[in-house]
Amino acid sequence: MSFPLTDDLRLQYQTLFNGCVINPAHLGTVDGIVSRILPNQARYQSVAVPLGIPWYFVAVIHNMESGLSFNRHLHNGDPLTARTVQVPAGRPPDGQPPFTWEQSAVDALTFEGFASLTDWSLPAILYRLEKYNGFGYRNRTPPIMTPYLWSFSNQYTSGKSVADRQFDPSAVLTQCGAALILLQMRQNGVIDPASAPVTVPVPVPAPVMTAARLSALFDSTVAFSMSQVSDTARSLQQALNTFPGINLTVDGLAGRHTSDAYKQVTGHFLQGDPQA
Repeated sequence: MSFPLTDDLRLQYQTLFNGCVINPAHLGTVDGIVSRILPNQARYQSVAVPLGIPWYFVAVIHNMESGLSFNRHLHNGDPLTARTVQVPAGRPPDGQPPFTWEQSAVDALTFEGFASLTDWSLPAILYRLEKYNGFGYRNRTPPIMTPYLWSFSNQYTSGKSVADRQFDPSAVLTQCGAALILLQMRQNGVIDPASAPVTVPVPVPAPVMTAARLSALFDSTVAFSMSQVSDTARSLQQALNTFPGINLTVDGLAGRHTSDAYKQVTGHFLQGDPQA
């Protein structure tokens, strides 16, 4: 079953995250993971930034799949001394082992389709993390919140896959959930994913820009704001300036002038505009 990232699913992720409380018995474990991640921020950034991915997204996957070991593939934790054996097998397809962690990480992130995505809002991050592990828990009757995200928190009690196609409702995942790492990093002031919904400008080649393409690119990625500056808003302003009669200041602030210009081209204001 496919689970597209709908508005309802976005709201569910945000609501679960907002109400998430780390089990006090596991707080030390979560803190320990964060303390091991932070010294390697530059290393995560070295693979994340060129691909337009938040460094902390890479760090969380690294913990979930490899236990933060730089001697293992980001894909699935297999040793870097050979190509991957577990799913996805045979990665990276190019080059010869042993691979560097960076080579493997770039291949894993590209293989999963994360490179150059533009929506890195918190719900999108949680969605992609769950998708990385699979949506099988949502197919349960009743569905349970995946422990891959919520283990060690009030959002998960029990139930896990113990073998291929074998589910044990009383088994409990003993690994920290991915969402809790993000939560603790935010509470520690290390990151603020809610303040930066995107990491890279959206490509806006002027020769092929149309009103329909403008809407497809920016309807869900830029919201009206009189105070928050973003790279995506700058990309929107650059795109709008390719249309006749529009000459916006490219300052990354999607305020009144930008929203008015957006309506002029698309027929509707930016999401969140009081005039909408």
